[in-house]
Amino acid sequence: MARWKCSVCGYVYDEAREAIPFAELPDDWRCPVCGAPKSAFNQLAGSGEEGQAAEGEFAGTVADQIVAQLAAYGVRYVYGIPGDSNLPLVDALRRSKDVDFVLVRHEETAAFMASARGKVADEIGVCLSIAGPGTTNLITGLLDAATDRSPVLALLGQVSEIRLGSEAFQEIDQLSLYHPFTVYAEVLSAPPKAAAVVSMAVKKAYAENGVAALSLPTDVLAAPAQGSLFAGDRHLFRNVAAPTTGSLEAMAAVIARAKRPFVFAGWGARAAGAEVLALAEKLGAFVATTSRAKGVVPETHPLAVGVMGSIGAPCAARAAQASDLLVILGSGFRQRNLVPGVPAVQVDRNAARIGKTFEVEAGAVGDVTEALRALAALVPQGEWDPASRETVERERASHLQTVADLREKATTPIHPGFVVARLNDLLPREAVVTVDVGDHTYWFYKYFVADGQRTYLSANMASMGFGLPAAMSASLAYPGRPVFCVTGDGGFGMLMADFTTAVRERLPIQVVVFNDGRLKNIVKEQRIAGLAPYGVEFPNPGFASFASSAGGFGVRVEAPEAFVPAVEEALATNDRPSLVEVMVDAEELAAPAAVALAAEGK
Repeated sequence: MARWKCSVCGYVYDEAREAIPFAELPDDWRCPVCGAPKSAFNQLAGSGEEGQAAEGEFAGTVADQIVAQLAAYGVRYVYGIPGDSNLPLVDALRRSKDVDFVLVRHEETAAFMASARGKVADEIGVCLSIAGPGTTNLITGLLDAATDRSPVLALLGQVSEIRLGSEAFQEIDQLSLYHPFTVYAEVLSAPPKAAAVVSMAVKKAYAENGVAALSLPTDVLAAPAQGSLFAGDRHLFRNVAAPTTGSLEAMAAVIARAKRPFVFAGWGARAAGAEVLALAEKLGAFVATTSRAKGVVPETHPLAVGVMGSIGAPCAARAAQASDLLVILGSGFRQRNLVPGVPAVQVDRNAARIGKTFEVEAGAVGDVTEALRALAALVPQGEWDPASRETVERERASHLQTVADLREKATTPIHPGFVVARLNDLLPREAVVTVDVGDHTYWFYKYFVADGQRTYLSANMASMGFGLPAAMSASLAYPGRPVFCVTGDGGFGMLMADFTTAVRERLPIQVVVFNDGRLKNIVKEQRIAGLAPYGVEFPNPGFASFASSAGGFGVRVEAPEAFVPAVEEALATNDRPSLVEVMVDAEELAAPAAVALAAEGK
């Protein structure tokens, strides 16, 4: 027996209870609650006679078919919030044995978790919303994915297809809203299209490392499925294209003429850490990374000079300035203003990014890992001249001494650099570290020396609130692996309610909150602009008390000697999330590397 729902008021007509099939009701029958006509009712998913699917076709609803297609393409989690316009899909997730639904407090969290899945696990992240406000709430996290080139699929619940264009409750033009930042955006208008549209959305997201969106009318989701699934091993393939031999030979010839080459690795080299380091060692070249690629190369290696750029270390910029050739690997290279006169060669999978804003002596289009494996055999053994090498090594040693000095800077209020320097001793080498946006970001990327740890942030959007959702996503992707979230009170405060999501899912993430009661990075920007700080202070709750009240572990640190024991206690709490709230000095501001260099007249 079937159940039918009024699309106006939500009243459900249950054939089993009423003893009369809905189809046999008279044409002038009306909803007993709101008076809506019979035509306003939709059959609920999973009710009525299932019927027999044709041989080879999928049996179940369209929503079931969507979830099964996602599972066939390797999706493990869908993050989101249920509501009237996506209930058939949520119910399909309830029945699925392959895909789990992760309920969050805010759709922005769901989108950030999906974006982080792409960044951390190199797998498509999937988020889910209702029509209207749920759809709009996803946008910030989806823009993070779009600008950081992370593959994501957004499943957007929508009002019934028969009511589209009627200014129905919570109806918005989803695709017009999403087209500017998506690589694929379609409405599922009929059941036969379901598997093909989902397949194309996933394929496009992977192929272009971007966001795909599907608008899913609820009556289509509830309809019986038609057609079969697409097999993952026969339909889904990833981009791994090797550069041409000629382009690599041309690049190797340029490198061979250089006396002091400098290797610079970006996000496109994230899977090629060993190959990046092997090339640097063969060339005798110093190597730096973008902030996104921090940790790809161990920064304890004698040739590693850390992150280069606005949140990096001055020694990285000085090493690049002392070179006579930049070997740019998987980066659009926004740092050109730090080294305006040094020639460059560049490898990237996206041809449009090569020579985008500056000239290159040679370029190669293709996968960075494949390019490096070939280049290793083409370039000669090299070594910087002793004087230039000693200059850079002296700068690097000075930077590491700064880290050591910060480690002993036991002042009260607690110095933010002290917190980061001590994290060097506390974070396991296999840890995943998600970093939120704020003044603490500068301290972390300057003074944390990655030695096996992988770090992730909202890079191009620089969106506050990313850290906590990303940590939860990383913990789901790598169960058993230590996951740290380094965040400020501003970023954590935006989505802190979802700490309860980590509690419910029993995710043993470690959150370190820099609490200074103000938006310090904005204070810095105001001072640089010659403005007085304004609109940057707020009263904070007790974050540690909140964590404890939510069912996690929380501890507040007000003295430097208490910091290490607090983190060690949090690490020992491995059955639930923990939070270490550190009361840091509100007056200690981290300066960008570029500002520091300018201040020194260099």
